Amino acid sequence: MALADPDTPRPSLKDRLYAWRTALIGSRRFQQRAARLPIARTIARQDGEALFDLVAGFVHSQVLMAFVQFDLPHHLASQPRTLADLSTRTGITEPRLQRLAQAASALGLMARQSDGRYALGRLGAALPGIPGLQQMIRHHDVLYRDLSDPVAFFRDGSDTELAQFWPYVFGATGKADPEVAATYSELMADSQTLVAEEALAHLDLSKTRTLLDVGGGTGVFLTAAAHANPHLSLQLFDLPEVVDPATARFEREGLSARATITGGSFRSDPLPTGADTISLVRVLYDHADETITALLAKVHDTLPSGGRIIVAEPMSGGATPTRAGDAYFGIYCMAMQTGRARSVDEIAAHLEAAGFVGISPVKTRRPFVTGLVDARKL
Repeated sequence: MALADPDTPRPSLKDRLYAWRTALIGSRRFQQRAARLPIARTIARQDGEALFDLVAGFVHSQVLMAFVQFDLPHHLASQPRTLADLSTRTGITEPRLQRLAQAASALGLMARQSDGRYALGRLGAALPGIPGLQQMIRHHDVLYRDLSDPVAFFRDGSDTELAQFWPYVFGATGKADPEVAATYSELMADSQTLVAEEALAHLDLSKTRTLLDVGGGTGVFLTAAAHANPHLSLQLFDLPEVVDPATARFEREGLSARATITGGSFRSDPLPTGADTISLVRVLYDHADETITALLAKVHDTLPSGGRIIVAEPMSGGATPTRAGDAYFGIYCMAMQTGRARSVDEIAAHLEAAGFVGISPVKTRRPFVTGLVDARKL
């Protein structure tokens, strides 16, 4: 019998109970016995289904990708269609299209009707109404390629395609490629529509006079804030490459007289002055700790006494990991090779270190869209 290592601490009661529970649940004999008990059988089936969904998850994501890439939401928007009709429209042979249609129906994207035609399912019908979602799905082919070898991805942090896709975000201070900047800004604009809706549903800006959005892209958040709060003056600060599209957006929305746009990098340039509230919408999680430490200090210095900072972005669940914050955005940031999804507590710690007080997490209805943290300067 092997002797216990005297330098190894004795496991705590909690750890011994954990080891017993884990061994029991993993025992094939226990699983077979549990399958004969009604309550345990239900739990075992649910666990089995959940594990199978994890195994099948990548296949499901590719069904979604094909559903979007073949433009099936558009083809089925006005009426259900036969396989022959859809085959002509998509260029897929009927036998292969049937496999896709059946899979999409099983996932709620499509629905097979009694006459054999296929229609949009509830999820498929909702998809076009979610701003930018189809474009984001198309963009995910980059992430999927980076995750094709998860062992290498997690083990050595090798170069990723996604990191090359967003080179100017990591910014360097040189001039950005206009096409890359335009692609990034377009994707951010689409995704920020949902973020703006969710954030503004929970933010009271009635006492804000001037709102400065740092890293505000083409002005999606500011536009939504301005329409909801007609008294607001607007300031936008972002890289010079997005000044023209932001100007065009404010002109289209009739906000030019209320808006000031400044091109620059928050890494190297001073922030515009005059705002009593500064928003950082999907900014911090794009950057490393040292970058956001410097940024938050700059925001604190820029705000007047009593000024307010708003942080809106996807957040980790921290001690209670979440599917959106940790199992998606945490991995996405890893592939970007910059920044990370932080918990409310981590963001609060950064804000406190920068000198902010009254740090308050704001509960949102859809935390998978965005989390919110509000704070003030003394």
